[in-house]
Amino acid sequence: MKRFSAAALVALTALAVAGCASKPTMYYTLANSGNASNAPAQSNGAVPLYIELAPLSLPERLARPQMVVRQNGDASAQVEVLEQHRWASSFEDELRDALSSGVASRLGAFDASKGGRQTSQPVYRIAVQVRRFDAIEGTRVDGGFSWTVKRSDETVPTACSFDTSEPVGPGIDAVAQGARRVTATAASAIARSVTAAGAKPGGACG
Repeated sequence: MKRFSAAALVALTALAVAGCASKPTMYYTLANSGNASNAPAQSNGAVPLYIELAPLSLPERLARPQMVVRQNGDASAQVEVLEQHRWASSFEDELRDALSSGVASRLGAFDASKGGRQTSQPVYRIAVQVRRFDAIEGTRVDGGFSWTVKRSDETVPTACSFDTSEPVGPGIDAVAQGARRVTATAASAIARSVTAAGAKPGGACG
């Protein structure tokens, strides 16, 4: 029977542990560090603008913290859920927070969900449906959004839709950056629609 020294056993154990060790989990965020997290500064005498983003409606496959990428190009029905590549919170929460802060920042508005609004002050309520948010590694990230905007003291909403696509290079980091660009572009489109709704309730999107 072959015998091993204590040092050899320790070395073999270390190799076994190293061989079984899983890759570290990487976390990503859709938040843009340049966006205001709460109320921006208001000029003297300016009437404050408030927005409120409702919980998002999105496809069930995206309702998870793991990143989801489409495999083998556009025509493939196969998607991969990446256990080692995750959003910092659920994708719904990440996207909602990034859209809300992005819209507020672009409009110089207050996010009413963070408090501070008097009940007598109107708020623009925004309800977003994410029709698609598809990532193809090394190719692009596609986003499709529909939403309504309605001021709390108005009865007619403004309905809008928007599609965008961002090219991405190889690697999941590039996918995450592409997703952030898609989100920022969507926030800009939503902000324009709020401005348009203020000028003409129920009118066309900006």
